[in-house]
Amino acid sequence: MTNSIALVTGAAGGIGAAVVRRLAERGTPVAAVDRDEKALHRAVADLTADGLPVRGYPADVADPAAATPLVDAVERELGPVDQLVNAAGVLRLGPVRDFTTEDWVTTFAVNVNGVFHMSRAVVDRMIPRGRGALVTVASNAARTPRAGMAAYAASKAAATQFTKSLGLEVARYGIRCNLVAPGSTDTPMLRSMWHDESGPRATLAGDPEAFRTGIPLKKLARPEDIAEAVLFLLSDRAGHITLHDLTVDGGAGLGA
Repeated sequence: MTNSIALVTGAAGGIGAAVVRRLAERGTPVAAVDRDEKALHRAVADLTADGLPVRGYPADVADPAAATPLVDAVERELGPVDQLVNAAGVLRLGPVRDFTTEDWVTTFAVNVNGVFHMSRAVVDRMIPRGRGALVTVASNAARTPRAGMAAYAASKAAATQFTKSLGLEVARYGIRCNLVAPGSTDTPMLRSMWHDESGPRATLAGDPEAFRTGIPLKKLARPEDIAEAVLFLLSDRAGHITLHDLTVDGGAGLGA
């Protein structure tokens, strides 16, 4: 990984931030991308204070005009991007009958369109070089229906099939496209679903009334757990793996 440049979206917090740190700790220069400029600045400052090779690039992946200039800037300032991690994501909750069109559009703008914009822009640069690895952070909700999470689940399913289809198209150029599908992970996104101190316990136990299983391993994932799976799929150790969806959910999806 030390001879590669990585670009990571959603880099200011949660899983994205853990991926950035793990990559940088392994010697990979990282372009850290997030639309929250202040949070990104703080995250990058912490990483560079630790001597890690990270540079921040504020950008909104949902903006179709942002991706190509962003990749141009990264390649001009850091070098050719050999690794892309689509970790930017949003969660909007609510039953379908009460769900707003605005929340639906926002969910797909980031979770699906953002993956499309960034993947297209980066893969376009990878193809002439004949190398590259891409990982999209999806969700176990892409395969398991979740009450109150229809938009999120649908968006992650779309991102999953997009990434696999892209991988099929670009495999001939030596470019690998894979997915990591987390379950409940201790991030601000998960905590936003909790209403009181019973939230962690309820997540581990599940909710039969909502047809939701708990977590067989009886623990929440850490962002670092997801980051390690991402790094494996980016690395040469996964050199013959593409179109793969690696679930990291402590058994919550029952192997689906």
